[in-house]
Amino acid sequence: MGVPGWFARERADGDRFADLVDGTAPQDDEFAHELALVGGLRELGASGTPDAETRQRIRDEIAGRLAEAEAPPKRRGHAVANLSAAAVALVLALGGITLLLSKDALPGDPLYGIKRAGESAALSLTFDERDKAKKHLEFATNRVGELGELTRQGASTGAYFTGLADFETDLRAGVSQLTAIVTDQGGQTRLAELRTWAQQQSDRLGFQVGSAPAEAHDKFAAARVLLDKVQARTTDLGSRLVCYTITTGSSDELGALPAAGDCVRDPGSPDAVVPPVTPSAPSSAPTGSPSPSPTSAPPSSGVDTAAPTGPLTPPSGGVPPPVVATPAPTTKTPPPTTTTRPPPLISIPPLIPGLPPIVIG
Repeated sequence: MGVPGWFARERADGDRFADLVDGTAPQDDEFAHELALVGGLRELGASGTPDAETRQRIRDEIAGRLAEAEAPPKRRGHAVANLSAAAVALVLALGGITLLLSKDALPGDPLYGIKRAGESAALSLTFDERDKAKKHLEFATNRVGELGELTRQGASTGAYFTGLADFETDLRAGVSQLTAIVTDQGGQTRLAELRTWAQQQSDRLGFQVGSAPAEAHDKFAAARVLLDKVQARTTDLGSRLVCYTITTGSSDELGALPAAGDCVRDPGSPDAVVPPVTPSAPSSAPTGSPSPSPTSAPPSSGVDTAAPTGPLTPPSGGVPPPVVATPAPTTKTPPPTTTTRPPPLISIPPLIPGLPPIVIG
């Protein structure tokens, strides 16, 4: 079919469709169906457009639903935050109570590990090296006291092993830090105090070993040997503090090793001038008796040193000794108080011997 024929047919169909819509053309089945379809589309378009009030109501409904959908997550977030804060507070409270209850825990007790954890936390919060060394030695002293309590309770061998191992750990750490400070800054007094402390702890362990299990005796002996090494180390370091070379530059479990060889004295060392210590002789006087003053005379040697009371008699055939005048006492006595009477105006001698004179006035 040519283009003009197709165009004429399409135009005829269009005119017929327009007549059907207007109701002026005869209707057949095909065009009736098309007409019904067009009418339904018109009705659908007219009924599907809401008015302004309906659109506002729909908008408000959608906004309300969205608000309700967002509200539960916020409430859940606040609830989770509150529960987390309460859980943290509960953990802190339980931790504080547990740490307080573990204060008296002994090696082998369930709370002993918490006690050691608290001591480690205290060390981490201590920044001064001298204070850290003090804390280590304080913890070592506590371990010796706990070992004594274990002997009274008849604890197991494992508890002794734990206590002695922790004692040696704190002992090594404290001595190493303290000797490092002393070799750098000086301090004979600190070394003397450390030596005395080591001797005291060794004596305490020696007293406790008799009540400890036989399996722990070797551990007690090893701890006492370590304390003996501490005493020897403090003595050797103390003798080198006045030297230019104090240590060898190397160290062991107890810290810096003292140097050996000749000591070239360092006049600038703070310990170069050490006052001599003169031990005082033991006194045999009973407690509470007054001690003699430094200016009192020495005890009597059997010679009478009292001054003679009689006159000095010069030896025969000799020159008499010079007489030394004894100085008068320096205490002056006040002169006596006298009352002076005025002289009489007229005095007549006695007329008869033996009588008093006649005084007028």
